[in-house]
Amino acid sequence: MGQMNGIDVLLDFAARPKDVLTALPSLNAEQLNQHPEGHPNSIAWLLWHTGREIDVQLSALTCDDELWHSSQWRATLSLGDVGDSLGYGHSADDAAQIQLQDAADFEHLRGYVAATLDALAAYCGSLAENDLSDIITEYEGQPISRGTRLVSIIDDATAHLAQATYVAGMWG
Repeated sequence: MGQMNGIDVLLDFAARPKDVLTALPSLNAEQLNQHPEGHPNSIAWLLWHTGREIDVQLSALTCDDELWHSSQWRATLSLGDVGDSLGYGHSADDAAQIQLQDAADFEHLRGYVAATLDALAAYCGSLAENDLSDIITEYEGQPISRGTRLVSIIDDATAHLAQATYVAGMWG
């Protein structure tokens, strides 16, 4: 086996959330929209937020349109204006507006998340090793590199998909 570089590691890491998404069992609308123990985030919200956080942040990195708009996911899922948001800072009322109507909506939402994960992996694969250290922004006065942002996006996706899978297991 050849020597791994940062891009190889990032590509391996970026593939992991899709495995979790694939393992998520099919659920009905009631299960997807339920707020376990009154928690504001349902499985539907967790899936939607995963797609949105990848899509919005990747769009900022690539300067391409968000898949939410360019690939008609917004129209397909019919989540209204709240669906256009990212989910950070959502109140319980905002989160409760992310509702799926049926199994078809679940498959569409799963498709959206998969499409954003595919776009993320393609972007990671298009980079050169030295691109990872480019400073792309600052946060609280600290420089943020492209590599750091990509790790953050992937980590957030993995965490939210794992949460959704855990909650879905409660229905088993």
